[in-house]
Parts: sequence; structure tokens; C-alpha cells
Amino acid sequence: MSSEFNEKNYSSKMDKTIQSFKKEISTLRTGRANSSMLDMIKVDVYGQMMPINQLATISVPEARLITVQVWDKSNVTLIDNAIQKSDLGINPQIDGQIIRIRIPDLTEERRKELIKVLKGMTERNKVSIRNIRREANEELKKKLKDKKITEDENKNFEKSTQKLTDDHISTIDKITAEKEKEVLQL
Repeated sequence: MSSEFNEKNYSSKMDKTIQSFKKEISTLRTGRANSSMLDMIKVDVYGQMMPINQLATISVPEARLITVQVWDKSNVTLIDNAIQKSDLGINPQIDGQIIRIRIPDLTEERRKELIKVLKGMTERNKVSIRNIRREANEELKKKLKDKKITEDENKNFEKSTQKLTDDHISTIDKITAEKEKEVLQL
């Protein structure tokens, strides 16, 4: 086979999509407290948007409690407001420089909402992977047209790119199924 087409490049792009997907769904609220729930929340401080973990120490002392130990007292209300405005549906309680966030039990309705959000995230990431496949196939067509690869090489590369796509989409489906089970768990 010709070394003109770099399949690893597309494989690594798909791997990055999966890593991004894992990080994204870790912010979904299940019935348990998880410090990564706050990862996507940005706070407008010092003239810029910063993640909470750069302004405070986040810990999970109990299964249904997150504590945020804010380093600078002037940021407490800013962090509190950012958490309240997020779509997590949780109400923080301020105690000096500590913000306590109780994670309530999920209602059946909220669980169904979270599953819909999860399905949306899943579909977005699958589309991302398919776009990477399309990008790879366009590169192959161009290389074939420029006679840098043969018809046979083109077919082989297309097959392996499709297998790569199928494998990555299957991985996303497995991750989604696990998260769905976690959300539905009482």
C-alpha cells in the first residue's frame, strides 16, 4: 500500500472525539455527586471566563454532596450565580467561603430529560465521527484523481476507514448505554 494516505491521523481525530464525548457526558447529573459535574461551568472573574476548578477546591465528601472551597472570598457569589444559572438544576448553599451543593434524588421526569440530553450528545458525536470519515474519503478521492494511489488502494483505504468509523461509533454506543444505565439507576 502507498504511504500517501495517513489513516492514523483520522483514527486519532476519532479518538479525540470519543475523549471529548466522555468528558461531556461526565458533566451529566446522575443521582450521585461527581466533581466533574461542575467542569463545564465557567465563571466571569478577573475579566475572563474561568472554570470553577481554577478558582476553588472541589471535593465530594458524601455520595450526594459536593463542596466548593473558594480561594478568594470575592468570588463566592460569582461562583454561586454561575452554578445556579447552569442547567444542572441544583441550588448551592453558601457557608463563608465554602459552597455546599446537595444533589437531590432524580425524579422520573428528570431522568427522562437527562436521557434525551444524553441521546443528543451521542448523536452530535456520531455526526462528528462521520464527518471525519467524509473528510478521509474526500482526501482519498483527491489522491485517486491525482493518481497518487491506485483504485485497489483506494478501495482498501475506504474499507478500513469505514471499519474505523464503525468501531468508534460502536464505542460511543457502549459509553452511552453505560451512562443511560447509571442515570436510570435508583
